[in-house]
Amino acid sequence: MEMLKSSAFKFAAIIPARSGSKSIKDKNLALLGGHPLIAYSIALAKMTEGIDKVIVSTDSKKIAKVALDYGAEVPFLRPKKLSMGNVNLRTVQKFSLSELERNKIFPDLIIHLEETYPFRDKDLIDQAIKI
Repeated sequence: MEMLKSSAFKFAAIIPARSGSKSIKDKNLALLGGHPLIAYSIALAKMTEGIDKVIVSTDSKKIAKVALDYGAEVPFLRPKKLSMGNVNLRTVQKFSLSELERNKIFPDLIIHLEETYPFRDKDLIDQAIKI
């Protein structure tokens, strides 16, 4: 996995993307308009002014590769036990923050972007960052 370089930055987007899906096999890699579903959240984060790092938190090497191909960083893989359908988001985010700290990465603000919401409004995220 690609290691993040320790640096001073303000905002990081974290996109959680587990491999398991209750309804659609490999949902995060399913093609939508010729691109994997996760690519839309990565692209949005990269276009959003103020987001300095786009980090994908996943348990899947396949998802990690796609995330890297689309310009995200994948500094760690989540354990399978934190990628089950019954694990709450707070636990996943706490793990992700711990891993960032372990890599000496300390963002001022974390922006959580769900991987399964490809048509969100960029302006809404821009406004939230300004606030």
